[in-house]
Amino acid sequence: MERLTELEIEQALADNPHWKRLDEKWIERKYRFREYLTGIRFVTEIAEVSEVANHHPFISIDYKLISVKLSSWNARGLTALDFQLAKQYDEIYARIVE
Repeated sequence: MERLTELEIEQALADNPHWKRLDEKWIERKYRFREYLTGIRFVTEIAEVSEVANHHPFISIDYKLISVKLSSWNARGLTALDFQLAKQYDEIYARIVE
């Protein structure tokens, strides 16, 4: 996968407004949950999606706060796959917290 240009990254961030850019290689979103087990269910579901895509995020669990960071190490930056997964994670979150 090819690394995105700055313009492509800006557009992808506009399409994924809950995600923020940490630096030239990483995007991040923090998800809040009412219950610990709901957060763990979310992590399990995004792990399954990530495994299918063979693209694995950095996940940090702090009780009811789950931080997810995405980057494509082989492209040395951000790719379309990072933003595709970000969108899928957001869809999973929306379904779980409803």
